[in-house]
Amino acid sequence: MHPIDWLILIGYLVASLLVGLWLARRNRDEADYFVAGRRLSGWLAGASMAATTFSVDTPLYVAGLVGVRGLAGNWEWWSFGVAHVAMAVVFAPLWRRSGVLTDAAFTELRYGGATAAWLRGIKAFLFALPINCIGIGYAFLAMAKVSEALGLAPTPESRLTLLAIVGLLVLVYTAAGGLWAVVVTDLMQLVLALGGAVAVSWAAVNAAGGMDALLESLRALNRPELLSPVPWQLEGGRLRWLDSAGISVATFSAYIALQWWSFRRSDGGGEFIQRLLATRDERQARIASWVFLGVNYLLRSWPWILVALAAVVLLPDQTDWEQSYPLLAVQLLPPVALGLVVVSLVAAFMSTVSTAVNWGASYLTHDLYQRFMRPQASQRELLLIGQLASVLLVVLGVITALLSTSIGAVFRLVIAIGTGPGVVLVLRWFWWRINAAAELAAMLGGFLVGFSTSVVPLLRIDDYGLRLLATTAITAVVWIAAMLATPPESAEVLEQFVRVVRPAGPGWTAWRRRTGVEPQESLLDLVSQLLGSCAVLFGALLGLGGFLLKLPLWGWGGLVVAVLGLLALRQRAQLQGSLRQALGQPPQG
Repeated sequence: MHPIDWLILIGYLVASLLVGLWLARRNRDEADYFVAGRRLSGWLAGASMAATTFSVDTPLYVAGLVGVRGLAGNWEWWSFGVAHVAMAVVFAPLWRRSGVLTDAAFTELRYGGATAAWLRGIKAFLFALPINCIGIGYAFLAMAKVSEALGLAPTPESRLTLLAIVGLLVLVYTAAGGLWAVVVTDLMQLVLALGGAVAVSWAAVNAAGGMDALLESLRALNRPELLSPVPWQLEGGRLRWLDSAGISVATFSAYIALQWWSFRRSDGGGEFIQRLLATRDERQARIASWVFLGVNYLLRSWPWILVALAAVVLLPDQTDWEQSYPLLAVQLLPPVALGLVVVSLVAAFMSTVSTAVNWGASYLTHDLYQRFMRPQASQRELLLIGQLASVLLVVLGVITALLSTSIGAVFRLVIAIGTGPGVVLVLRWFWWRINAAAELAAMLGGFLVGFSTSVVPLLRIDDYGLRLLATTAITAVVWIAAMLATPPESAEVLEQFVRVVRPAGPGWTAWRRRTGVEPQESLLDLVSQLLGSCAVLFGALLGLGGFLLKLPLWGWGGLVVAVLGLLALRQRAQLQGSLRQALGQPPQG
């Protein structure tokens, strides 16, 4: 890199540190430190959510997917859009209404007794340490790959030094500033990361001769999966599966029909839930979710994909496709522009790690230390424990990175060990009979089965789709048996939950009669909103890609689906407004 690029990078790191330290003065208690005093706007919270998922590993991960599996490989992460739409439409207001500090603490609102306490403690431990540290670790792994490709740190020793320096900066401003520092720096980091992605994609497409030349070169490679949004093609009226994509029928089916609801983030996901709980009210929680959806799926997908497609043409001898993104940045961008892209990648890395650290520390502090060790701990003591927990998580994350080699492999391991409990996490909002034993069994069963079928040689299932199916099925047997073998939650606990959260669905009818509390919306309304919103999101996603890649059938088809979804949502909103007006009820926010 040119000296001016180093100056840009150093200037950004110093600015992030100063912002974090300046915001530290806002932290007076645990709620300030972990949920920003519940004062975030939906726009800021949503930008933070988007920045969190835009880590330095994600453009590398997408480059690896497209280079190996083609365009359809992106369904490995696009499929989570259904769960994220459900978060926006269904779960965001429910989470904000609950008023808890963490999703682990929610378990003792929804359930009661010793089993609920065990569930809270085990969930906090698993999410804060093994699962969270794997996530932090693959962010550090991606940063190491980027620093090697960019020439920032060509030797293992220099890479370790660079990671230590950047990790220390993240640790200082995160530990000092808490969630306020995380979300404000997230906004800066998101703008930089999006700008960097657009800059690299623009340079890559131009280097390939422009979009027309790039598409022509891709078609000449005789790899039809590269430009196919699905792993099949119609030829002569017959469906031909694209074996060259390396995506089996079982795997693609798991993406579309299983992964998004079986995964442990089916009702939001820990870091996202933290942002939703930090918003001012339910309306801001919904706005946050929609901001995230727009940025994550519509704005970010295609710049990454364009770089990945251009890399296939420009770097034909590449063996590690995950490194093609930073390699193209180094080869194609001039000084200053390269410096800004490097800053964007470092910013994406810092955003993800800072969020994971603060989120994990909230479990260790609120759900383990305060709940089980020091219930009477002062606010000052809890802030200190949160800062110490942040240090521990960064150290463990670095160790995890040193033991990993492939970003995509680690991503799939994270999904595998989190698959299984998702259906229970959804049902607990809509069916009174789900109890703490069922959720505990689903969480532990999914973790153990997912880990065993991914890592243990004798139990390993190589086909990704079959692995998810087996994990979900075995976990379902475990949690259903646990639920039937144990008594339901007490009437006192269930009535309190209904009063606080006001859940929808027939699963709570008897309890609504007992409490006299009605839901905000019916289950039918929520399902119709979910379907219409999915049509808007995926129609827009595929329509944008279709027009960009000059696939007119996908472009116009996606546009029609998105417009029909919007019209359906608008018609439903008008009917709901008229009905509420006729009943003399206030309009919804």
